[in-house]
Amino acid sequence: MMPTNTGHVFMAMSLDGFVAREDFSLDWLMKQNTEGEAHGHEAFMSSVDCVVMGSGSFRTALKFDIWPYEKPAVVLSKSLNPRDIPDKLRDKVSICELTPPEVMASLAEKGWQRVYVDGGKIIQSFLREGLISDMTVTLVPILIGSGKRMFGELDADIDLQLLESSSFPSGLVTSRYRIVPLS
Repeated sequence: MMPTNTGHVFMAMSLDGFVAREDFSLDWLMKQNTEGEAHGHEAFMSSVDCVVMGSGSFRTALKFDIWPYEKPAVVLSKSLNPRDIPDKLRDKVSICELTPPEVMASLAEKGWQRVYVDGGKIIQSFLREGLISDMTVTLVPILIGSGKRMFGELDADIDLQLLESSSFPSGLVTSRYRIVPLS
């Protein structure tokens, strides 16, 4: 049975399709001058109940000066355990080894209906399982040559419907897509 909740993506991606460098660093993203531009991240975050991410995204977020999520976060990982969560985040972060459908069912049981799916490999696995409803993708005008891809191999095509697109003075282009359900 498919979960009753929905997965949603909000990611920045280099023009050549990467969400992070091979070492998960985001230096290329941090040097973009987007001062005064509203890309919709705050509104998106207020619309979701929780965040699901992978271990790479978790380790990257731990390097930030402050934890970037106010919502509860679930880290899907086979390499991390609860002892890897810093004390200051124990009430905000949990780690599990569930599959994407299992984690969505678990979150639905908690009443969490809108799930922010974050991180390249995690997004790929949720897409393959048909668990993403829509994606907001911001293309950043930079080529970084290699890194962690947002999209990977698929078993079948996934049709998308463009809902809206906006460009900004910084050169960023944000597009929101709905995943077209299989007929």
